Amino acid sequence: MLFNEIVGQTAIKRNLINTVTENRVSHAQLFLGPEGCGSLALAVAYAQYINCENKQADDSCGECAACRKYNKLIHPDLHFSYPFFAKHKEDTAATYAEEWRKAFLENPYLGLDSWRAQFDAENKQANINIAEAHHIIKKLSLKAFEAEYKVLILWLPEYLDAQGNALLKLIEEPPEKTLFLLVAESQDRILNTIISRTQLVKINRLTDGEVSGYLMEKQQLSKHQAEEIAFISGGNIQQAINLLGEETKDHFDLMIRWLRYCVTDTGLSLVKICEDELSKLGRENQKSFLLYTLNMMRQAVLLKENMSQLVHLPSGELDFVQKFSKHYRMAQIEGAIRLFEEAHYHIERNANPKILFLDVSLQLVLIFKYQTFRRLADSTYIDHYGM
Repeated sequence: MLFNEIVGQTAIKRNLINTVTENRVSHAQLFLGPEGCGSLALAVAYAQYINCENKQADDSCGECAACRKYNKLIHPDLHFSYPFFAKHKEDTAATYAEEWRKAFLENPYLGLDSWRAQFDAENKQANINIAEAHHIIKKLSLKAFEAEYKVLILWLPEYLDAQGNALLKLIEEPPEKTLFLLVAESQDRILNTIISRTQLVKINRLTDGEVSGYLMEKQQLSKHQAEEIAFISGGNIQQAINLLGEETKDHFDLMIRWLRYCVTDTGLSLVKICEDELSKLGRENQKSFLLYTLNMMRQAVLLKENMSQLVHLPSGELDFVQKFSKHYRMAQIEGAIRLFEEAHYHIERNANPKILFLDVSLQLVLIFKYQTFRRLADSTYIDHYGM
């Protein structure tokens, strides 16, 4: 993996390269960033750069023996650990190495759901078990075969439970020229004893422009379609990949008509759009439509808070958001945001779409037409949609 193959993150790339050229590579680092931002790809590119035999000023050479092996994830001094869905208690990450290489090489921005899709995991929970912790200790106790550094890239250490304590001594006092790169999405779910032993590398979400550029270059999407998918994905390339092939191009028109019926309390039209259009989108399209509408409401919040410099929308969407933010109070927009978040949650859990969208529509009528809000503490609202 070369740095120049990774979308965006220019400052992070420069800083990582500087740690190598200035000989200040920390033996344990925590790459922390949201799903789809490229943190895993950055960790692999960093490890490759460290062990490249002909380093360039801004990247690995990509041609030496070490780079060729890294490009296929088969270098003997590159080790991976990751959550898996164990069938037997003695299973380790190595049991699923072939599937891991295939998944990463096809999509370096993969998330846990994409990884799960490689298996018939049924209802098994992802985990990094004690057998894997012991396997890490064993393989890192060996001398390096070829490279200057042995590297362990541990993806999603959030899935290390108490067994992660078995690695503490190794992380704190590793063998010479051994590098730990932990790649995480949620700092709150990582053992504090592990966090305290690592150097934090904070990685931010990608911009919509970077994601749309990736979609146009790598997926050959039109500019309009790439921008709409980028907007829905919220800087998450994995989410953008999930949306490929979904019918996102009509989201804006559908949202405009739906909200118009809601704010004017046009009863028959509202029922018709829920039954004939929204409920028939299909689950993935319903989720992407709700994310799109949710993001539009968030843009309206930014305008209400006089942060227009953070709003980057095409002219049609921008015109809508400007008018919408002027017509409605912050409490109304925030109430709609909560509704869309809850609706997305229930769609993921296979709620009946006709009931859900009609109920959400009626709630929007109350919010925008009659300025009436349901109590947020009303626990009976949760999980009342038919399945």
